[in-house]
Amino acid sequence: MAYFNNVPNIQFEGRGSKNPFAFKHYNPQEVVLGKTMEEHLRFAVAYWHTFTASGVDPFGAGTAVRSWDSLSPLDKAKHRVEANFELLQKLNVPFYCFHDADVAPEGATLAETNKNLDIIVAQLKDFQKSTGKKLLWNTINAFSNPRYVHGAGTSNNADVFAYAAASIKKGLEVGKELGAENYVFWGGREGYESLLTTDMGLELDNLARLLHMAVAYAKEIGFDAQFLIEPKPKEPSKHQYDFDAATALQFLQKYDLKRYFKLNIEANHATLAGHTFEHELRVSRLNDALGSIDANQGDMLLGWDTDEFPTDLYSTSLAMFEILKNDGLGRGGVNFDAKVRRSSFEDEDLFFAHIAGMDTYARGLKAAAKLIEDRVLDDIVDNRYRSFREGIGADIVSGKADLKSLEAYALKLGTIKNESGRLEQIKSTLNDVIFSV
Repeated sequence: MAYFNNVPNIQFEGRGSKNPFAFKHYNPQEVVLGKTMEEHLRFAVAYWHTFTASGVDPFGAGTAVRSWDSLSPLDKAKHRVEANFELLQKLNVPFYCFHDADVAPEGATLAETNKNLDIIVAQLKDFQKSTGKKLLWNTINAFSNPRYVHGAGTSNNADVFAYAAASIKKGLEVGKELGAENYVFWGGREGYESLLTTDMGLELDNLARLLHMAVAYAKEIGFDAQFLIEPKPKEPSKHQYDFDAATALQFLQKYDLKRYFKLNIEANHATLAGHTFEHELRVSRLNDALGSIDANQGDMLLGWDTDEFPTDLYSTSLAMFEILKNDGLGRGGVNFDAKVRRSSFEDEDLFFAHIAGMDTYARGLKAAAKLIEDRVLDDIVDNRYRSFREGIGADIVSGKADLKSLEAYALKLGTIKNESGRLEQIKSTLNDVIFSV
């Protein structure tokens, strides 16, 4: 059954094309720094926003009407699988991602939920085999159901903890069955509403216990996916325990989990934490923990996770600069954790949105490659810190200096002279590079 009859296969036609159903910048086979765009970017479609989101917001009902909406829950799930693979093929996107509750309806019991999941996983596996598409990562939804009102792995209720653990066990089995490259842990409600009612120490210890259980079970069943933590500071919790990259890394190090986990960094989560996307990517990269990204953007005039498709060339260029410096994303990819706007409710808008995001990341990739090839930023930074490559600076870096030797040096100093950072000039140069590709 076809779901998008009005949409052709999306081809690369170049920046002069007026065809809305064409890529202007994303050419999968174009080679950039020794790899094709397809190899660099490893695009993925987010099942939840693309096939289950209806456009509902706190002030109004959904606006997007899909052909499967009137079906029973299980039949609806089956039709969404078909639509997913049709969209992947027409966009020429190699990967997709999902939560368990995205692909299969939850039953009255855990056993019934698992039975529904088995039916859909068999269908997904068949479509993967026939189309060549792959699962970038899967995870479980341990935040939507009312049972998770106080958290999942950090719940004060041991029964809830056990239910979440059982769901993760099933999620790992599903990931192995479908050949997932990664498995993501996003603690949607792993945080607190008020410290007045929270045993923070126990909650963090329990969360670590749950993750160690997952590591042990993955080894037991031979599931070798890369494990990923996805940081987010707030919303729905007032404060979530994986607030940002640095906080998540501290948690992983404290509980001896860092050797098993990398980070899945989302652009909109970075801005909610008060950081830029590139900041979170660099913190992850410098700690050898950059595993994958969720590609989206937020609205700076709104204080929540708007999950817009990425169209900001400045952001994607600096993001791809960090990713190229990281020598890529390994088994990770660029997952469009993004949803069309409520006013973009027609089926074709799903394609226009992904085309826009893919073109924006393609331009970001080319701009980042030029920045690296021409050493635009590297030379600026090297020059700015040149005082640490000679004299007293070299002594500091090598560990030769101590407080007494530095005091002796400082006592002989005259007027200290700093140099301008010339940030405005640098940003102008960056603009020139970004808009030249």
